[in-house]
Amino acid sequence: MRRSDRGFVTAEAAVVLPALVLFAMALLWGLMAAAAQIRCVDAARAGARAAARSEPPEAALAAARAAAPRGAEVAVEREGDQVRVRVVAPTAGPRALSLSLRAEAVALSEDRRTGPGAGAGAGATRSLPGPAPFPGPSHWPSGVGSV
Repeated sequence: MRRSDRGFVTAEAAVVLPALVLFAMALLWGLMAAAAQIRCVDAARAGARAAARSEPPEAALAAARAAAPRGAEVAVEREGDQVRVRVVAPTAGPRALSLSLRAEAVALSEDRRTGPGAGAGAGATRSLPGPAPFPGPSHWPSGVGSV
């Protein structure tokens, strides 16, 4: 190798290494943002489950905040028979890359009772609307069946 060849390799490394470091930092930031988004979703679900079980609003907020990322804002609302929990959190990192992560979960309140046992006390049965039963293969249109 001649002296000029070594200088060329060093110049390439001087350009490529900072680019690789920047790429690695961007990848790490993206992974941290994805993990924070998952925590927001988990927090919203935990708060909605707690509120749907008719726990006090403070308990639902505490359940959501325990699962939420640091600095998240949690809101619990009741809309008729439904409970809605919203979680908004900023991403970690520089303000130039700051995003607002959001998650929302809705749950049907478990204290909703219908049917003949409604209001009969602790032993009352709950009849909640559900999906229609799935029709078996005998009800499928022609051309559709099991393999």
